Amino acid sequence: MKNYFDLKGQVAIVTGCSGGLGVQMAKALANQGCNIVPIARRMEKLEEVAEELRKEYNVDVLPIRCDITNTEMVEDVVKKTMEHFGRIDILVNNAGTGAVAPAEDITDEQFNNEMQIDLFGTFKVARAVAKHAMIPAHYGRIINIASMYGLVGNKIAPCTPYHAAKGGVVNLSRGLAAEWGKYGITVNTICPGYFWTPLTKDTLETDWFTEYAKGTIPVERYGKEGELDSATIFLASPASSYVNGTAIPVDGGYTCV
Repeated sequence: MKNYFDLKGQVAIVTGCSGGLGVQMAKALANQGCNIVPIARRMEKLEEVAEELRKEYNVDVLPIRCDITNTEMVEDVVKKTMEHFGRIDILVNNAGTGAVAPAEDITDEQFNNEMQIDLFGTFKVARAVAKHAMIPAHYGRIINIASMYGLVGNKIAPCTPYHAAKGGVVNLSRGLAAEWGKYGITVNTICPGYFWTPLTKDTLETDWFTEYAKGTIPVERYGKEGELDSATIFLASPASSYVNGTAIPVDGGYTCV
């Protein structure tokens, strides 16, 4: 019997892997046997995540501190990963930020910061991984995490720079998919909706949001922990070899109405 989603022996870099959705996706990949390179800016958090992944899934974990806006640090991550594992099969570009304020009050610094992290940072990591690992290997799976807000606007949380950056991630993925498909590399985007994390729970677990969800999300609730796992595993696996340049909303249907 064929296991379509077996990732044993493969290596995945997961950015923004100090908490929230990054850790959830790292666990999903580790559950399939994938070795993990979690990166983020807080080394103490990375060490905690690494220890949890090792104990729970018995995989090799190499935590590396990295600010994805720093090109030298990004290159160093790829260098250390290749020295340790000799391969990088999967990249999950999850690191991001979000400036919330009315568009007319957004500062140049806020807009620039959003672009540097969410869009340019995503490109920097993809560029380094592709150049030094995936193109030479003629294989790779790049999953860029955008947002449903990269596909639509919204009326409850003014965050125009976030919309712009995440929309850029969606089309960045298409551009890279078009360029790198010939190397056996697929580049796709996941566009999560409202998901439970320790940072969002205080907003999502309110009567106000419950009512809002009933009127705007067809499944009438936020995403639960683990509901991003299957999309991540599918796009990371060899089985998704003919899926390239697509954006997959995992949003309970928010963007379909």
